[in-house]
Amino acid sequence: MHVGPRAFDWSTRSCGLNGHITFEPVEPELAGRLSATTAAGVAWRCLRCGSYVPGPPHGTGPAQDAPLVLRGRALRDAFILRLLAVERFIRGLLLLALAYGIHRFNGSRDSLQRVFNEYLPTLRPLADKLGVDLQSTGPVRLIDKALHAHHATLTLVSIGVLAYGALQLLEGTGLWLIKRWGEYVAVIGTSIFLPLEIYELLEKVTWLRVTAFAVNIAAVVYLVWSKRLFGLRGGHAAFEVERHGESLLEIERAAVTGGGTLPTA
Repeated sequence: MHVGPRAFDWSTRSCGLNGHITFEPVEPELAGRLSATTAAGVAWRCLRCGSYVPGPPHGTGPAQDAPLVLRGRALRDAFILRLLAVERFIRGLLLLALAYGIHRFNGSRDSLQRVFNEYLPTLRPLADKLGVDLQSTGPVRLIDKALHAHHATLTLVSIGVLAYGALQLLEGTGLWLIKRWGEYVAVIGTSIFLPLEIYELLEKVTWLRVTAFAVNIAAVVYLVWSKRLFGLRGGHAAFEVERHGESLLEIERAAVTGGGTLPTA
């Protein structure tokens, strides 16, 4: 038996975690296609996985009022979006913590200056014996630059980091809720900082920078292509047609009206 990405059923997985979703349309012919008589009574087809579920439906009304349930590829896309959202949440929280740290440092710089002046000379003899140029190491140079920066400069840096962190959290929220505005914010926000990431890579290549850059490029390409943003591949109208075309209820309604399945352009 083949087990792999193609054999994985996102709809069944989601129903197993969250339960089935059934609906009784008031249109008799459509209701007949979505129901079946079993030994346990009338069963209704789950709008997500297509299984027949005994018992009363979760909702009823005109077919046009039925919930648009994500299924199949749409569920896979939702899973990817929420993975991206988690990454944005983590990054945003780290940036907020960094902004707070810069703010606190700016307010207690004199104390840190005294510690730096007292302990650096003490450590220098040991560093000389180990053959380490303590003054040129990354952390010491970074602290030294920060200590000589103006208060106003550090304030602006903390505000900038805070704003970037807030942007990451906004992106994460929109992606987690699977909102189209969140996809646009994520693409625009990520693209703005790509030149900075390229500059950092040209300055020094590290596995962390390469990984972050690759993730951001992949996220932008995936969102623009799969979600048809900025008018690509038919834009929002084509995206809505595709999403409705994958709906079980829409497929059955098209069959009733003789139109076949909806296009998935």
